[in-house]
Amino acid sequence: MASYPGISSQAFKHPLDQQAELALRSVPGFDLLASRFSEYIYERPQQIYLMGNNLKVNPRQYSTLYGIYRDCIQDLDIYPEPSLYVSQNPLVNSYSLGREHPYIVVNTGLLDLLNEDEIRTVMAHELGHIKCDHSILIQMFLWVRNTASFIGDITLGIGKIMTTGLIYAFYEWRRKAELSADRASMLVIDDVNLIFKTMMKLAGGSQKYAHECSLQEFIKQSDDYHRMDEDSLNQFYKIMIYNGANDTFLTHPFTVERVRYLQEWSNSAQYRQIKQGNYPKAGKEGSINVDATPKNQESEDLKQKIADLQAEIERIRNAKNS
Repeated sequence: MASYPGISSQAFKHPLDQQAELALRSVPGFDLLASRFSEYIYERPQQIYLMGNNLKVNPRQYSTLYGIYRDCIQDLDIYPEPSLYVSQNPLVNSYSLGREHPYIVVNTGLLDLLNEDEIRTVMAHELGHIKCDHSILIQMFLWVRNTASFIGDITLGIGKIMTTGLIYAFYEWRRKAELSADRASMLVIDDVNLIFKTMMKLAGGSQKYAHECSLQEFIKQSDDYHRMDEDSLNQFYKIMIYNGANDTFLTHPFTVERVRYLQEWSNSAQYRQIKQGNYPKAGKEGSINVDATPKNQESEDLKQKIADLQAEIERIRNAKNS
């Protein structure tokens, strides 16, 4: 384990995350959405719900989990300390949200599946989201996804926004943000095989048959998946699966893709420099401000790809219905 005093998220933030955020902020409708979000959405109801229906972790409540959590907070130099809750839920999952008062929620299903080292990996990942200031955009993303369908034009006037490339840009950014959080986990854990083992268990792990799961086979599966890109048609199908061709958008990259990205970064000069203490120090971290960021060529290119993808998906859907 290692600590990084004063580290800025810019030290490890994935460039695809940065580019996708720029593209999102420059899509028509983002400014309106941001203003409506700031006007109507508050954190207090969620804080009340969490305090009322979950266990808040502290030195006397889930003390082992709290110790792991505190170590990760110190390693990534996060202040103030976000709240941590345990939810009685068999779904193997965790998430981080909150702007003024950030928090992390861990389901009991995840705690029951993973060992302590693997739980540390997840804690570092979720804290990576908070360190990168992903929380405000994730909250906006969830709000759009969960409420816009019935709020429509009546209250907030965002029904038409949902028919533009904004929703595609949100999902594109949401997936890329996971790559930055994976890097935060790598900095804390400094053991790529442990992180891969955790990913393997989250993808399809079982307590009963854990002894029959092979990390080597999982990494080989990632390599085999990567080789599928040699066929351009496979690349097209992957993009379509990510972006709602089956009426379901994916919020995370495929696990085997995350393996590949993290494997490359763990062997990079950038990672070695950070480990040696050579990294940008924290100033004003970026994503809290919901104002639109100035455009650059990468964001323009990505925005065009999103628009092209939307048009292609609509064409396929229309063909199915004709």
